[in-house]
Amino acid sequence: MARSGRIPLLIVGGGIGGLATALAASQAGYPAHVIEKAEEFTEIGAGLQLAPNATRMLDRLGIWDEIRKHAIFPKRLVMMDAVSGHEITALNLGAKFLDHFGYPYIVMHRSDLLKVELDACRRNSLITLENNREAIRIEDLGDSARVECADGSVYECEALVGVDGLWSTTRKVVHDDGDPVPAQFVAYRGTIPIEEAPPESEFDSMLLWVGPDLHFVQYSVQSGKLFNQVAVFKSYRYKEGFDDWGTVDELEEHFSKMCPRVRAAVAKIKRNRRWPMLDRLPIPNWTRNRITLLGDAAHPMLQYIAQGACQALEDAVCLGDNLKKYGGDAARAFLAYQKPRIQRTARVQNIARLFGEIKHVHGVSIQLRNALLAKRTADDFEYFEWLYGYKG
Repeated sequence: MARSGRIPLLIVGGGIGGLATALAASQAGYPAHVIEKAEEFTEIGAGLQLAPNATRMLDRLGIWDEIRKHAIFPKRLVMMDAVSGHEITALNLGAKFLDHFGYPYIVMHRSDLLKVELDACRRNSLITLENNREAIRIEDLGDSARVECADGSVYECEALVGVDGLWSTTRKVVHDDGDPVPAQFVAYRGTIPIEEAPPESEFDSMLLWVGPDLHFVQYSVQSGKLFNQVAVFKSYRYKEGFDDWGTVDELEEHFSKMCPRVRAAVAKIKRNRRWPMLDRLPIPNWTRNRITLLGDAAHPMLQYIAQGACQALEDAVCLGDNLKKYGGDAARAFLAYQKPRIQRTARVQNIARLFGEIKHVHGVSIQLRNALLAKRTADDFEYFEWLYGYKG
């Protein structure tokens, strides 16, 4: 069915980035209409890390006070050697960190963040939310855009923001660069009740265990009731076009060579689903007339520096600022929004790939990495300044 009149701003995708975009647009005085393909607004996945560059954006969106109620505030980020079991380096997240960056580093359940956003959107009279609306065709009409959904719904809008993720339909209209790029790595992840956490678990810090072609992440979520774990490894059986790689057998094989603490922890990992690791190369343009991209639709990145959601939140606030600055001229606002964001997110995408290589080194490179990182102190923030110090 066709909608009468044009929607001022249509947001395709109702995940963390999409709802943040709606909140940011409403702050600029824009009515925002969100369509989401799922039956409900839900997040697939478990834990989520949000660095100061993201928590600052949550404050800008007006939801930080509510987010704090659901967040865990780790004392340290710790890199551990998965083979020897020894600590390599750490980052203190206490008073000095907070004083330096102005906002904390938090971890939380993805669904908790989405619920806070969703509640804020539902209270906002400028925001309309619709489920069961899968965009299957998007047309650039020059001074507007048209969206057709799988159920036959048709939307015409003055401006459109594609926040439809890694496999974005909107991206194909703006810059069709084919399928995402497989990293040949795969993740197994999930939460367990905190009382079932493996022996020697640390609940007040975020632990990153690194080993040859693998890493393992651990931290608490949901007020310390759940323990989130993620096991990532490179599949040596990867073959383009096939799906029989990154299996449970490979998971067991990779981690069987690690230290006892890691082996005990991996035994608790859920094995019912695997997540192939994918990204895309940075692109020089996200905008076509009155259509633009945001979040993973614009700059999907590997999870190795935990910045995917953080960058989407930065995007949303930047877009909102430019919608306010340029009033009803969405085309100008979109171009002004993408100018700083393309440069920054491209750097984050590239650093994520690089950090993956640093995490997963082999042989003598392990000793070199560990020796170099051991020289930094836990209150040395130099490496993180460009990323966590972002103010928008």
